[in-house]
Amino acid sequence: MSNTEDNLLSQRFRGYYPVVIDVETAGFNAQTDALLEIAAVTLKMDSNGWLQIDQTFHYHVEPFEGANLEPAALEFNGITEPFSALRGAVSEKEALTEIFKGVRKGQKEAGCNRSIIVAHNATFDQNFVNAAAERNKMKRVPFHPFASFDTATLAGLALGQTVLAKACRAAHIPFDNKEAHSALYDTLRTAELFCFIVNRWKQLGGWPLVAEQAEDPSA
Repeated sequence: MSNTEDNLLSQRFRGYYPVVIDVETAGFNAQTDALLEIAAVTLKMDSNGWLQIDQTFHYHVEPFEGANLEPAALEFNGITEPFSALRGAVSEKEALTEIFKGVRKGQKEAGCNRSIIVAHNATFDQNFVNAAAERNKMKRVPFHPFASFDTATLAGLALGQTVLAKACRAAHIPFDNKEAHSALYDTLRTAELFCFIVNRWKQLGGWPLVAEQAEDPSA
């Protein structure tokens, strides 16, 4: 693989196009609890192969019909009036349609084969995205249905921290606890953290991989 190819996003993650996602919800059950806010950040690589933030998508979301709203969850994320018109919320289908459209466009431009969710404790966010897509019978979902990149795990390896705020501070990424638990804020910080870890690995010589020496034909 040439140096130019090494610096392509399509070559970095086995053809996957990484998209950072964060959701705010009205509980922990993706099947029954409302999705209230979602943000997505796409990534790109510069000509030298350094990963960086590209585009940002953000939507407040209307609770789906019959959704459960746990008071403790609403108090935690500060969305105390989920039905208020002042939120400017859109339907799940509209939010996901626009995000999926932007992701598919970025994926195509990057020459990647499929998109993959990057999130902090990724299973939680992935479950809510999958449930909302299924609920709205969306067929063109760009993301792998179960594979993901979890920045909690990656940060535990790279920085010795698994909490988003502590991992960001360990990476010298500013983190304001007062802004936390906003999908947009958390997604941007998670994207910065993921880029830091990937770029740090490259800086330390972990990428590109050193080609294995050819086997001795006499062996």
